[in-house]
Amino acid sequence: MGVIRTNAAAGMLGVSANTLRSWERRFAFPTPRRTTGGHRQYALDEIEALRAALEETNNISSAVSVAQKRGAGPSTPSRLRSALGRFDEIEADRLLEESLALRSLERTVEELLLPTLEDLAAAAGEGQPPLPEYVVAARWATGWLSAVRRIAPPASRPEGVLVFDASRPGDVEAIHAQALELVLRRGGWRTLTFTADLEPARVGRAIAALSPRAIVLTGHDASLDVLGRLVYTARQSTGDPVEIFDYRDALPDTGHSTVTRLGTSPLVARERLLAWCEAGGHVSVAPTAPAPLRDVSAG
Repeated sequence: MGVIRTNAAAGMLGVSANTLRSWERRFAFPTPRRTTGGHRQYALDEIEALRAALEETNNISSAVSVAQKRGAGPSTPSRLRSALGRFDEIEADRLLEESLALRSLERTVEELLLPTLEDLAAAAGEGQPPLPEYVVAARWATGWLSAVRRIAPPASRPEGVLVFDASRPGDVEAIHAQALELVLRRGGWRTLTFTADLEPARVGRAIAALSPRAIVLTGHDASLDVLGRLVYTARQSTGDPVEIFDYRDALPDTGHSTVTRLGTSPLVARERLLAWCEAGGHVSVAPTAPAPLRDVSAG
């Protein structure tokens, strides 16, 4: 990591330069080195470790103890949430790059990005409008996921996966859907994602081009009737058997549906789809007319 001058370090910690120097005298931390001209230069990782510890403890003596023991450590949701809470997208980018040096891209998405967005979304309170911090973070996360999806390797599997996303743009569930598509593409699948508000008659050609073996339903903002008609259109467009999957409890668990649930994390969903494909793919019989989703997915 680099070094920064006193005023920059103090600014990161939200204190004055005099306060930072008093901490140095009192706790011998953070410990700057001196330039030939006598100016202090602080290690950026020490300042970041102290800032994270201060946010957790709200007490300088406790924070110094925590920071000295732990160091900056790998990127964590709390550090990323702190950066996004300050609207610091440059720092957020750096934390993701730091994570990618230690974790796979998939693990970075699942263990760092998604928990951070969930925490920021929950901070507004249930049923309340999102906070500005979440709005900015959601746009940033959407852009980052789109960028890494564009450089995913070419598909290596014959099966196509169609995702119907029944969530509102910018909602945390929409980001989960985006993460799922990225993880599936990096797993070798051909994928397409459509929002659930599309007219079924308008998606037939795209579905026929993909020829999906699996349809994944995600999000919570569409009725069973709407989803059922989309599923019916997809099955009619392919002409082949198609299996239906539920991701992140898109469908209510009534005990009557035979739809397979993929869980709530993108990596678990990918593993379950992979196991289904390798088992030969037990598929359902396509219906002959539009029907409620519980009938569309019946075996």
